[in-house]
Amino acid sequence: MLRVAYLKAGPLPPLSFQVENGTCLAVEGPSGSGKSSLLRAIADLDPSSGQVFIDGAARHEIDPQAWRRAVRYVAAEPGWWTDTPRPTFETAFQGGAPAPASKVLRLLHRLGLTEGQLDQSLQTLSTGERQRLALARAVLDEPRVLLLDEPTAALDAATAALVEELLKYLMLSGLCLLLASHDQGLIARLSDARLQLAKMPAPRHGPSRAVL
Repeated sequence: MLRVAYLKAGPLPPLSFQVENGTCLAVEGPSGSGKSSLLRAIADLDPSSGQVFIDGAARHEIDPQAWRRAVRYVAAEPGWWTDTPRPTFETAFQGGAPAPASKVLRLLHRLGLTEGQLDQSLQTLSTGERQRLALARAVLDEPRVLLLDEPTAALDAATAALVEELLKYLMLSGLCLLLASHDQGLIARLSDARLQLAKMPAPRHGPSRAVL
């Protein structure tokens, strides 16, 4: 279970909520409402105050690298630090060990990808292909919490359905999922609860509101 207590990220008000194992919390709100800021703060990628717990263990009690392996953030346009995807898969598994080839291939197949795309230049891959490859990379070592930012924004209906089916399978395995998306259909099908963030106004109008 993921529990967030009075987490303050950027201009967002302090937020408290929890996500049970095997369930999905949808983070909703217009562009600029702070959805990405909240997910990045939970993943300990940006400064924040307050507390975050996973299965009762506080974030400050866990090594930062171990936390980011357990609580995995995937951006709408994920970053890459190699020319092709393969090297990032080779170090994505626990402790930096190579991921089992059979597991990589199964994930690629489930997402409509091929092994050959691992060796394709990232510049020649479409945004949707990079998005699905990043998702496969993110779940290889079975994180306990997955924070997804617009995971199907660049996908057509068929490939979006593949992503959705994978997420359902992972949730059945106990994954906690936080999903930031404008896709109301995806949210309706996956989410067990919703966190609504309001548009953050100019400073003179005061802070935004969050309603769970």
